Amino acid sequence: MSETLHSGSAPRLPRQVADAYVDDLIALDPITGTYLGVAESSARLPDFSPAGSDALADLARTTLALLDAAEALPGADDDAERRCARLLRERLTAELAVHEADEHLRAVSNIHSPAHSVREVFSLTPTETEADWAAVSERLRAVPDALAGYRECLRLGLDRGLLGGPRATTTMIGQLTTWAGQDGTAPAFFEEFVSAAPEGPRAGLDEAAAVATAAVVDLRDWMASVYAPAVAGRPDTVGRERYARWSRFFNGTDLDLDEAYAYGWSEYHRLLAEMKTEAAKILPGAGPWEALKHLDEHGTHIEGVEEVRAWLQGLMDEAMENLDGTHFELADRVRKVESRIAPPGGPAAPYYTSPSEDFSRPGRTWLPTMGQTRFPVYDLVSTWYHEGVPGHHLQLAQWTHVADRLSRYQATVGMVSANAEGWALYAERLMDELGYLKDAEQRLGYLDCQMMRAARVIVDIGMHLGLEIPADSPFHPGETWTVDLAQEFFGLHSGRPGDFVESELTRYLSMPGQAIGYKLGERAWLLGRDNARAARGESFDLKAWHMAALSQGSLGLDDLVDELSKL
Repeated sequence: MSETLHSGSAPRLPRQVADAYVDDLIALDPITGTYLGVAESSARLPDFSPAGSDALADLARTTLALLDAAEALPGADDDAERRCARLLRERLTAELAVHEADEHLRAVSNIHSPAHSVREVFSLTPTETEADWAAVSERLRAVPDALAGYRECLRLGLDRGLLGGPRATTTMIGQLTTWAGQDGTAPAFFEEFVSAAPEGPRAGLDEAAAVATAAVVDLRDWMASVYAPAVAGRPDTVGRERYARWSRFFNGTDLDLDEAYAYGWSEYHRLLAEMKTEAAKILPGAGPWEALKHLDEHGTHIEGVEEVRAWLQGLMDEAMENLDGTHFELADRVRKVESRIAPPGGPAAPYYTSPSEDFSRPGRTWLPTMGQTRFPVYDLVSTWYHEGVPGHHLQLAQWTHVADRLSRYQATVGMVSANAEGWALYAERLMDELGYLKDAEQRLGYLDCQMMRAARVIVDIGMHLGLEIPADSPFHPGETWTVDLAQEFFGLHSGRPGDFVESELTRYLSMPGQAIGYKLGERAWLLGRDNARAARGESFDLKAWHMAALSQGSLGLDDLVDELSKL
């Protein structure tokens, strides 16, 4: 344990306890340090072994004990202290529940595993100076130990009968092959990464990159020869008990899963009716997905990878310019966001990375091209309102901007997935409400994105819990969900290509409970806005509400509606 939580004898209020926790977390997890922009983290990687996971759990337990004392102090009932204390307690309790169920011993995924964290952190590691590249070299040489610790966890999971899913295992083996540059689609990730280094440090970097790549190959070979045969034939789904535990972790609430499943179906029927209306404007007599296939060939599109990156940058710049001062009030440093192309070998879905704490690294959106060079616009406009402006970027950059008024914890590592994804989906709807989806093509693309989030609620809960498909469903009514039915349903109700659908289903299977947070989080944001508008009447100011809502830091869904309703 570091000395941060134990230094000094003065009692600490909840926000001080929370921020001391962040300092200790960074010491154990330098990947988190890099995301926050801590320069000292750049040369290190975490200990992903069972002992490393136990150290994180010990830190959480120590922090919760200190929080008990902090909440008894005068001043702890202040609103800012109260919100921070509730978030810290809920998050650490949820994390401990996951740890104590030994979920880290079967962390196999196509998007969310220690191996993915190791690769992705290099995209955010500073590379401006020779000192930066020296740190990169040291971090590259730490890759073998990091991946060996992860493999130690998986091996212990095999010994205890705690196994990852076969589908995620197969997918991850393929990703590791891509990262190693052995599938013919791209150079080895680490070797390509260091190719941008100046001539001086290149020799040492090339050797360090080769060491890192060899560690990826070793993990891939072990997973292919040992892990995959051991997990073959087991279910990919997790059951109600594990699902409820992960749902709490990702959503910050103990959901009524049957009610959430029913809500997903109600949204499905509502959206399907709207999609049929828009589809008829594009291709009379066609259904929604027939119209979307028509747009794939005949709709507006961008030709070229660099061209689509620049176009997405322009889309965000335009939204920033139009929304600032009308529906938001943004600081200059929040206004900067960059469009990037994602490195190959990752999941198919676009994503966002937050700015560093000092904004020296801006917020960035990332587009996986999946080998494409031609990009239909209909499914990009709403997605970039989600990932960039006014979605993830405005929320997460604003948290960083006001971190000194909150706590470092609330603005960074305390993020609840359903809060952030709910805001980003609310942001898509807001742009529709404000008239930014300019034609039937863009609006059908938006509704397709919304339908995907409703389908996530249906299939994620349905297949993991083995629920029955309702009698009023046009798809296999009365049957029990299986993974194959979920993939068929998702494919029939999405305008996205088959590799995207495959990637999405693998993601849901290996991250149970995360995908439902988009729609359920959006519902919470909309209810909070409706409650605040009803309470304030004609004095309700949407711009003021947006800024107050974006400046309160992270909250779980347990607290989000209540706090939003008071603004």
